[in-house]
Amino acid sequence: MKVVLLADVRGCGKKGEVKEVSGGYAQNFLIKNGLAKAADNAALSMQAQKDSSDKFHKAQALQEAKLLKEKLDKVSLTLELKCGENGKSYGAITNKEIAEKLANLNFEIDKKKILCPTIKTAGTFVIEIKLHSEVSAKIKVIVEAK
Repeated sequence: MKVVLLADVRGCGKKGEVKEVSGGYAQNFLIKNGLAKAADNAALSMQAQKDSSDKFHKAQALQEAKLLKEKLDKVSLTLELKCGENGKSYGAITNKEIAEKLANLNFEIDKKKILCPTIKTAGTFVIEIKLHSEVSAKIKVIVEAK
């Protein structure tokens, strides 16, 4: 019996796949527990429509990430780090501070997407921002001693 999986089923397949399973397994477990539905013409056409919609949205998200990357690659941030007389820093530059500075420039970037080591010295650093699974941007961060 052919079924369309409505959820990931261990040992059977992933959500959205059309699988051939035994009739008893389909009726007594998959369909009964809401993990699958019978693969009739309506279900198959609905699944094909959903797949094409998902593909379109993924392509659109990738295109938006590429456009944002072009803008972010031109960005340079200047941050101040509190330092003592002997040059020892009293803190660090974090992802949160970089995200706030980008927000001031109208770039809404989640701090979890900023791949930045803890910066404890003055200098110029190149920071990577993961925008999409295939796209990442690099910004220049200038840290000045205060």
